[in-house]
Formats: sequence, C-alpha cells, structure tokens
Amino acid sequence: MRTWQIVVIVLLVILVALAIGLYILGKKAQKKKAEQDAQIAAAAQTVSMLIIDKKRMMLKDAGLPPQVMAQAPKLMRRSKMPIVKAKVGPKIMTFICDGEIFDSVPTKKEVKAVVSGLYITSVKGYRGSAQPTPKKHKFWDRVRKKAQM
Repeated sequence: MRTWQIVVIVLLVILVALAIGLYILGKKAQKKKAEQDAQIAAAAQTVSMLIIDKKRMMLKDAGLPPQVMAQAPKLMRRSKMPIVKAKVGPKIMTFICDGEIFDSVPTKKEVKAVVSGLYITSVKGYRGSAQPTPKKHKFWDRVRKKAQM
C-alpha cells in the first residue's frame, strides 16, 4: 500500500468514528430534551399577562433573579436569549420565552400564556385584535428589491 492510501483509510476511520460519536450524543440529547419538556409541561399553568417589551438579550443583562443566573450553564449566560417583560397582576416580571414562539408574542397586548416557572412555552389567546408580526426580510431579498427599483 502506498502512503496516500493509508492516509485516506485513516481519515475514513476517523470520520466514521466521529459520525458514530455524534449520533450517540444526539440520541442522548433528544432523550434529555424529552424529559425536560415533560417536566415543563407538568409544571405549566395559564396566566393572563400584559406584554410590555420583548428583546433578545444576554441573561446577565435581563434582570433575572440570582438563583436563575446561578443555575444557568456558562454558555447560556453569554448567549442571547428571548426575554419578555410582562405585567402579571400588580408585578412586572421578566420571563424567558421559547424561541419558536418569540416572534408571535405581541407587545403592548394582553395575552393568556402558558408559563412554567419563568419560562413562557406558548401564547394561547389574545385580548383584543391579534395583529400578526410583520415578517422580516432577509438581506438578499432587500438587495434584490433595491436592484429592481
């Protein structure tokens, strides 16, 4: 065998081992996510709230309680999270919103949201008229639109 053939075989073995490792880690992450979703669903309750503001910001800037900051993984502290400030009863509270529903949460509207602790999992109903949030245009769509003008 020539040296380039040995190098190719070694690289293929490493790639196969890497793919198997990623597959196993993915399965473990799926199981962990399913368990977490079950715990969130068990503690969920419907709350009526007035959404004041929503932003994507870092956890340290969001004004969350110190217990939440202590429990958050270090990677999460540095990444931007969807944060919602809402008035629940007489209190103004800060919530972490699910990333999938963040764009559909209206601001300055009263909503009924499913909340588990400080985590908003879904927005059930609106009080008043529900206006869908405008879809953001991608960079290349804006460039094409300007080029056509």
